[in-house]
Amino acid sequence: MARLTLYPAIDLKDGACVRLRRGAMDDATIYNADPADQARHFAGVGFGWVHVVDLDGAFAGRSVNRDAVRAILAAVPALKVQVGGGIRDLAGVEHWLGLGAARVILGTAAVRNPALVRAACRAFPGRIAVGIDARGGRVATEGWAETTSLAAPDLALMFEDAGVGAIIYTDIERDGMLAGLNIEATAALAASLTTPVIASGGLAGLADLARLREIAGQGIEGAILGRALYDGRIDPRAALDLAARA
Repeated sequence: MARLTLYPAIDLKDGACVRLRRGAMDDATIYNADPADQARHFAGVGFGWVHVVDLDGAFAGRSVNRDAVRAILAAVPALKVQVGGGIRDLAGVEHWLGLGAARVILGTAAVRNPALVRAACRAFPGRIAVGIDARGGRVATEGWAETTSLAAPDLALMFEDAGVGAIIYTDIERDGMLAGLNIEATAALAASLTTPVIASGGLAGLADLARLREIAGQGIEGAILGRALYDGRIDPRAALDLAARA
């Protein structure tokens, strides 16, 4: 079995580290008012990556929590940071990669402007991820406020030859609900692609990671850890140990 990469999440709202339920901005729990401190904590327990999303930016269509993201990048230079939320043009991609982000996530932009994804992949091979957030199997955009008629696998397949570093697949109905990952849909998506898939949305405990690890060699590269990590349902070192087992 292949190893899994774990991505603890830092979701930013009004400059603080929060968790939402099903993407609802009016249902936010603040876990740390200092996102850079949260990133240092994740680095300290042994994570190699952190997943940072500017929630306000996703709705606004532009980076909003710039200072918080910059503080994270400055606080943990040894930690690989993937950042998304409100990045809609090549200048935004260049900006965050230039400041030290390891990877930029394009979500709404991948739907609205597929050519941007291709241009970004040409300019920065392997450093672009496409975020596919699905509600009922259909892609949602604009901070999940709008649901399109586009099926998640169809969007992923559009970029198979673009050189995307990863597809981040989130089941919105499970996100923040601790209901367990939608492993079946994630596995089906991964099976249809050559691009690695990162599972997201609803991870509830080590059992989810154990199930993912069993199929990690089938295109699933990693998983994003959110509320279960913050609430203490997942011990970070136990999760890292499980994910590292070959």
